[in-house]
Amino acid sequence: MVSTDLLTAAALGERLARTRLPDDPTDVVLPPGSEAWPADMRESLTASLKPAGVLIPVIDEGAPGLSVLLTKRSAELKHHAGQVAFPGGRMEEGDADITATALRETHEEVGIAPSAVDILGYLPPMPTVTGYAVTPIVGLIAAGQALTLDASEVELAFEVPLTFLLDRRNAIAAERDFNGRKVPIVEFRYDGHRIWGATAHMLVVLREKIIKT
Repeated sequence: MVSTDLLTAAALGERLARTRLPDDPTDVVLPPGSEAWPADMRESLTASLKPAGVLIPVIDEGAPGLSVLLTKRSAELKHHAGQVAFPGGRMEEGDADITATALRETHEEVGIAPSAVDILGYLPPMPTVTGYAVTPIVGLIAAGQALTLDASEVELAFEVPLTFLLDRRNAIAAERDFNGRKVPIVEFRYDGHRIWGATAHMLVVLREKIIKT
């Protein structure tokens, strides 16, 4: 069980206080468990990456009621259609940095204004199979924030209790196919939703930041 002392906005901020925005948003860190992946897969995940940012929106419902907002991507999208993801996307020329990217994309996808997000910290950039280096930005959002979903990108949004995501028993060992080979991954299953891929690995990294001793 996770101590309730870790399930407050203040405690989360303390755990992430020393994290910093990466100087190079394409300098990726492979996720936990990647040492078991084939060498060619690891190499392909770190070559010619484009910078991108996502927001990990933590909703402050009052201790111990923190939750994480996730989206289900539209089935019509070219990449990762129908998958669960954080709001975000690729860096554009007008973005000042990756934080600006994540906040802009979040506003576009789910209607949360940048001014409504209190940035708590950062996770290391992580590669995706579609050629992006994704920097997760952890942000606190007050409860009751109205959402406006961009139906062309987002099918729905839902919340997962932080207590569920911090419990190691809920991180399920699974496999995915890569060029005809099975590679180990981790996933979460909550309320009929399958959370896997880079999103699940980001949650594992966040968990270790929070519950470290």
